[in-house]
Amino acid sequence: MPREARRKSASGVYHVMLRGANRQEIFHDEEDRMKFLDILKKYKWIAGFTMYAWCLMGNHVHLLLREGEEELAATMKRIG
Repeated sequence: MPREARRKSASGVYHVMLRGANRQEIFHDEEDRMKFLDILKKYKWIAGFTMYAWCLMGNHVHLLLREGEEELAATMKRIG
């Protein structure tokens, strides 16, 4: 059964979770984590979103952000 589409938030704030395929590791070391944070920083300025919090786990990521100048889906495609 397909996943229900994300509802549009009136506040523009979202909790986003990114996971590795089949729950595989996405960060192998600290360098990988730092690279991901650099990517977030780069697209924060391009897409204009506001980052409130993040949590980088071995096989997934939690982000708390406010949508910026483009829709959340487009921003996440850039990051992913």
